[in-house]
Amino acid sequence: MTIAHHPTDETLLRYAAGTLAAGPAIVIAAHLTVCPLCRNRLKAFEALGGAVLDETQPTALTPTALATALARIDAEAMPAMVRRHAGPPPAPVTRDGLRLPDALAGCDIGAWRWFGPGVRMSRIGVPHEPDAGVMLLKVRPGRKLPEHGHSGIEFTYVVAGSFSDSLGRFGPGDLAEVGDDVEHQPVVDSDGECICLVALEGRMRLSGMLGRIVQPLFGV
Repeated sequence: MTIAHHPTDETLLRYAAGTLAAGPAIVIAAHLTVCPLCRNRLKAFEALGGAVLDETQPTALTPTALATALARIDAEAMPAMVRRHAGPPPAPVTRDGLRLPDALAGCDIGAWRWFGPGVRMSRIGVPHEPDAGVMLLKVRPGRKLPEHGHSGIEFTYVVAGSFSDSLGRFGPGDLAEVGDDVEHQPVVDSDGECICLVALEGRMRLSGMLGRIVQPLFGV
């Protein structure tokens, strides 16, 4: 697997600090599983964060600090692969005979639903995060996704197949990170269907007549 596209340093820093939302963190975790370059970058950022903490002067805690911290941990719990703690590997996650990223372990993978000509969408339910905004997209060879922009950052991990847009060509293992200043229309390569894991910070803005029809139906 040759990986050409990676998350930005800012995103990896947010992931290392635990400030990336649950949905994008799952997509980044999927990429990290197959990308040694980004795993090494992440280790460097985590080491940097540890060094900063070591040099920080301790401050007195309030009597309720521990209880508050534990409550926040419970409220913000993520799947095991996103938390990256040690332990036995999860059982393989599959759909239609395809191995999906281990980062989806513990998530509820919905049925495929029509999302446009040649396009199917499966919503991903993330434990403790009902508004995580994670989905799988399956697009037939040669098909275009609806032209769209975003009100925040869109994170797309290519599980299988490939697509191209104004930012380049993306194949298995690649991570597309698209900001709110970009309008694009990915086109799947003609040699096979493309399956992607997608998470949004904010909402998708679909363009054109089809977009105006689909947006209310799926709430993306």
